[in-house]
Amino acid sequence: MTSLNLQMARTIGLCFLVALMEGLDLQAAGIAAQGMAAAFELDKLHMSWVFSAGIFGLLPGAFAGGWLADRIGRKRVLMASVVLFGVFSLATALAWDFNSLLVARCLTGVGLGAALPNLIALTSEVAGPRLRGTAVSLMYCGVPLGAALAAMIGIADLVGGWQVVFYVGGVVPLLIVPLLGFYLLESQQFRKVQGEAPVGVVQGLFRDGAALPTALIWVSYFFTLMVVYILINWLPSLVIGQGFTGRQASWVMLALQIGAAAGTLFLGWVMDRLPAWALSALIYIGILVSLTALGLASHLPGMLAAGFIAGFFATGGQCVLYALAPHFYRPSIRATGVGSAVAIGRLGAMSGPLVAGKMLALGTGTAGVMLASAPGIVIAAVAMFYLSVRRNAAAPD
Repeated sequence: MTSLNLQMARTIGLCFLVALMEGLDLQAAGIAAQGMAAAFELDKLHMSWVFSAGIFGLLPGAFAGGWLADRIGRKRVLMASVVLFGVFSLATALAWDFNSLLVARCLTGVGLGAALPNLIALTSEVAGPRLRGTAVSLMYCGVPLGAALAAMIGIADLVGGWQVVFYVGGVVPLLIVPLLGFYLLESQQFRKVQGEAPVGVVQGLFRDGAALPTALIWVSYFFTLMVVYILINWLPSLVIGQGFTGRQASWVMLALQIGAAAGTLFLGWVMDRLPAWALSALIYIGILVSLTALGLASHLPGMLAAGFIAGFFATGGQCVLYALAPHFYRPSIRATGVGSAVAIGRLGAMSGPLVAGKMLALGTGTAGVMLASAPGIVIAAVAMFYLSVRRNAAAPD
């Protein structure tokens, strides 16, 4: 193995470990929801705020993490981000009331949000344009696998109650930080442009032909992440509301995340092999079909299959978007561009659980929540189609 291939494997592997813990923590609130609600006597609307507090923190974290990475380096910002979300995951387990729970989830989200643009930038830059989709998908499959690990913790019902998943999500990231310090190399592309004057955010994202791709990337991220986070946060409660047990809901979440890992790898691999229209149609028709199935399934095997398909296309499609975004920005503004897109996506992710909670409070049921997601999915499909067509004309590395 050449030194370049070794560096790529090491970078993807270390970023995968961080993504694994990111996925566990993103899913943790959904897995622990029933226990948290009972411990703090929270209704569905209060739980919506708990879910959205973590997602709200992702928004400034993603933008600030990307902006800082283009100025002081991807590695430094990633390490600080991992420390931040590890510490406040532990703080979540130690929360004593509703307000402390909100603060802990929000600051955990800041760390998680700052980490993701750097994970995408590091893996996409070490791989180069030809292998970018494969590299990002290999890294990002850690997110659904981490979420599957959280679901397995929920299934195991370990001693310690709902806090266990947050203890795991806090201690393990702090153990990963020294590995990043010793073995993760800074991006060569960042080092090449490190001495240059930084590119302004407005100039980098909205001038020289970047405005339309930026707007479409934001639209795609917003609506796709809205659906993904409705599934991550509310699916266990929705499944229980349809008459299934808590353990069966955890199995559905496990199926969702296994499907997400499979979809991330498969769709990342085919994104350079299928025509743009076919990839967009495949992803978003798959999302619509799976949402319909989740709203209509009445038996566990059908619900497990619907959960698998939803994860395959929703999270897999999200990964394709993450692999597309770096193509449209120069190295000097790449982490900022990806970070801004992730931040806008988090607005969708934040609004999704709130909308779902409000609709459930109004009595619309699972089918109503899933139906309300359909128009946004169609809009995201159109935007992703255009981005896929424009990919070959995007900014060079």
